[in-house]
This record gives sequence, C-alpha cells and structure tokens, in this order.
Amino acid sequence: MKHLLFLLGAFLCATVSFAQSPEWKQFQSPGKSSLRGLAPISDQVCWASGSEGTWLKTEDGGLSWKTGTVAGLDTVDFRSIHAFDSQTAVVASAGQPAVIYRTEDGGKSWQKVHQEGGEAFFDAIQFVDTQKGYVLGDPIGGKWMILETLDGGKSWHSLAKLPDAVLGEAAFAASASSMVADASGLVFATGGTVSRLHCYSFASQSWGIRELKGMLQGQPSQGVFAVTALPGAGGLVLVGGDYLQPEFRLGNAVLVIGEATIATSEGPSGYRSGVAFLPEQGLVVAVGPGGSDYSSDGGHKWKHFSQTGFHAVKAAPGGKVLWASGSQGRLGKLVY
Repeated sequence: MKHLLFLLGAFLCATVSFAQSPEWKQFQSPGKSSLRGLAPISDQVCWASGSEGTWLKTEDGGLSWKTGTVAGLDTVDFRSIHAFDSQTAVVASAGQPAVIYRTEDGGKSWQKVHQEGGEAFFDAIQFVDTQKGYVLGDPIGGKWMILETLDGGKSWHSLAKLPDAVLGEAAFAASASSMVADASGLVFATGGTVSRLHCYSFASQSWGIRELKGMLQGQPSQGVFAVTALPGAGGLVLVGGDYLQPEFRLGNAVLVIGEATIATSEGPSGYRSGVAFLPEQGLVVAVGPGGSDYSSDGGHKWKHFSQTGFHAVKAAPGGKVLWASGSQGRLGKLVY
C-alpha cells in the first residue's frame, strides 16, 4: 500500500478558522429525481445523474439546468457519472440493466459503450486522466468487478487481476464515491460483513488489503460509503456508518494516514454518504440525508453546519468549489 502517493508522507493538513460556518447555496433542478451521480467541472459547469434515467447539466453556476433521459431509459438509476467537459460525459447504472453510456454532444444523444450480465451492479466511477478510468462493481463469484477504460470511456474491459471479496462484503453506490485513484494506483473501501480498504498498484499490478478497524461494520447497512484523498497531506478520509440508523455517529469516519488507521475522535453527526476535500480552504465536507458537517483539521474533528440533506459531494478540478446533489432534484454549491 506504500506505492500510493496519497497514502505517503506526514499528515500536515493545517487547521483553518472560519468567521462563519460554510453554507450551501441551493438549487432546484427540473424534476424530482434522486441525484446520486455528480461530476463538477468548475464553479460554473456541473453534471449530475440519478433515478428515472435522469441527467442534468448547468453551465451558468446553477442558475439554470439542462436535463434529459439517457437513451430513453426512464427506469434506470444512473448513480455514477464522470464528465470531462461541458460536452463529454460517461454514466454507469446501479442495478439492472448494468450499462455504461457516453455522450459527446452535451447530453443530446447517448451511446451505449458497455453492458454486463444479470448479476452486475455498478457502485462507483473514477478517472485518472482523460483516457484511463475505472468502474467498481459488486462481487461476482467471490471476485470484485472492476472495469477499465483506456480510451476515455469509449470501451471497457475487466481488470486482469481482481481482488477477492469476503462473503457479505459490499460496496455502496449511495454517492458513487467509494473509490479514488491517481497515477500510481486505485483504492476502494467496503462495508457489510467487513469494512476493508483494497489498494491496487499500477506498477506491480498487485493488490493490498487492510482491515478498517474503528469503522462501524458487520451488518449489510454498515461500513464505508465514501472516500476522499488529501493530496499532499498523505491520507484518506473515509465516512459512512449505518444508513438504517442515520443519527448514529459512533464509528462513522476513519482516517488512513500512511500505515495507520485512526478512528476520528469526534465524527460527523450521523450517517454520511459522501465526502470531499476542498484544498484551497483545507476543508473536508461530509454529507448525508441528515445534513452536512465539515472538518478543518483533516478529518479528525467535525462540526455540523447544515440540516439540508445531500447524497453526494464532489470538488471541481482545481479544488476551489464543492458541489452537492441529493433527493427531489436538490443540488447545492458550497459558499464560505
């Protein structure tokens, strides 16, 4: 696991003080779909996706939203989305049919680029650059499903070496953010019967596994739901808990710093399905149906700042703005 750049180095995230707590500027998109897919491009451009085959896009900072249904698939839940720019994006479904679609014309048309069999369930999507990307899926036959693209999502194939899964171990598609990657490797976190971190090195094409002690686990509704890396600070922040006990806060966040796994001394105020890091402010933000929390010390301690529920939160490239998406077509942008 030492090969991963974001697991190396001293944890040097500086504490940030705010005169006022951050808050969400909220937007209501057309329709009432549940939006778990989120792909910010900038402070002006952001894509989202979700239930009823819905895709959404704003190009004016959230003031207006273009929307549609991916290829007419109005019964499909597209919980995973990655956007390259205002015209090109890739979406992956959660559930059946297990499909991946791509658009190059801003959502006007979508082309199916991949489909898996009846057991497949996609949980997360992550790109390393404009060509290389990964989709994580639930285990089949005791092996995790991991699809790879080397052409920007135009075609997909199974990763040659797949890690083993423990019986009852699962990934969660609550925010499509249980996986992170950089140029050296990828990492995904799990829950269910056991909560573990699976780390893959591109150089050695090998997997490493660590148990996530301190994270709530053991039941199908428990474990890690989202991961964010702290580039340059040498760590990962992982959040989750138990979605059937949304106000239970014990064991709902851990930090991975080098070879150490640290349970937070004061976690978010309930189950959290999404987490993101805003480098410009040194701020980690966790969201869930019960509200939002932030940490200004790299995830060690958390402060509740909003009752508004969101499923997912992501940072736009450049790390200057956070976007969020939730139920009933709700979207938001963090202001501070």
